[in-house]
Amino acid sequence: MKYFDISEFDCKHTGRNEMQEHFLQALDELRERCGFPFKVTSGYRDPSHPVEARKERPGTHTKGIAADIEVADGIQRRKVVEEALKMGFGGIGVAKTFIHVDARKHLENPMVMWAY
Repeated sequence: MKYFDISEFDCKHTGRNEMQEHFLQALDELRERCGFPFKVTSGYRDPSHPVEARKERPGTHTKGIAADIEVADGIQRRKVVEEALKMGFGGIGVAKTFIHVDARKHLENPMVMWAY
């Protein structure tokens, strides 16, 4: 990876990391296209991670195909979303301080966007 260290994607609960290479390559390209650095606030999550354990079904973070990207303002938020859409990320979640991107299309799920 050009812009990230694999340890940035470690599960904050267990330290495990099962990120998928194709997703990491896409995230690196997204960073290149955005033209500004961004911090990954959540990458891989073990199914035992408290956020995942509360869910009926573990989410895309547990499959190693999702990341939450910290954004500083509306300009960065729009740029990340715009480029992620162009690149075909399957899931995009928009929050005030971060953007979730995932590769759910590889799981044959519909492409979706939501707000937190």
